[in-house]
Amino acid sequence: MKKILCFLALCLGFFTNSNGQELEKSLLWEISGNGLKESSYLYGTIHMTCDASLDEDVQKAMKATKLLVLELDMDDPSMQMTMMKGLYMKDGKTIKDLVTKDEYKTISKFIKEELGMPLEAMANIKPFFISAMFYPKLLGCPVQSYEEALMKVAHEQNEEVLGLETVEDQLNVFDEIPYKDQAADLLRSVKDNLAYDKESFVKMLQLYDNEDIEGMDVMMKEDKNLSTTKHRDKMLDNRNKNWIPKIEEFSKKQPTFFGVGAGHLAGKKGVIKLLRKAGYTVKAVN
Repeated sequence: MKKILCFLALCLGFFTNSNGQELEKSLLWEISGNGLKESSYLYGTIHMTCDASLDEDVQKAMKATKLLVLELDMDDPSMQMTMMKGLYMKDGKTIKDLVTKDEYKTISKFIKEELGMPLEAMANIKPFFISAMFYPKLLGCPVQSYEEALMKVAHEQNEEVLGLETVEDQLNVFDEIPYKDQAADLLRSVKDNLAYDKESFVKMLQLYDNEDIEGMDVMMKEDKNLSTTKHRDKMLDNRNKNWIPKIEEFSKKQPTFFGVGAGHLAGKKGVIKLLRKAGYTVKAVN
């Protein structure tokens, strides 16, 4: 259950050079300058993959740093309980309040067939998290996580694991994004039997494997999901902005390895450009 809850939380981050220049194709970036005594590193992860092996450059960067900071402190023993409390819609809302009777029947039938559970058992869960339960089916192999791989190395190096935001921060995003829009995304996935989701996920994995963070940014802007496109500010931009002072604080205290969803790296309001705007040198490690 803990692994499932961690996965659902990390799904939030699955989808996100100054002067408008394109960024290099790289997932690993060195942060230096602006008074830092030692470099820190920024790494774009993907939260669900078939092979989460860390390449040599990433392993070197991990050895050169003294702290691992992910989006969430996944070592926090209270994480599971907090996640459980935050999965549910407020004000007694249920899926029935968000869709028509026929649409409810369509969703219910699909969930029963795909997950083997009655929709009534999860009817008050935020629609985004119901959609996220289908994500492992898009992969077609046992799910691996880069976050878990990074944590394994950090533990071997006797390093602490911390987070840029709390579970509450992440879960609150899905109270800010209208439940109606989340339900519309869920219904779209159900109606085409996950066809669009599978096609998009394959494309996203290809971009990730090519380390094409600019391509990932463009893809997210064109995504059919309302949660991703209509509410990009809540999903990505606002969070990126909030992370910058925290990245600065950690980096000034010790060389730190930051692992965040690759969708957060590129773009006008992405972490790389925001760090450069704050005065740091951020260069690709190839």
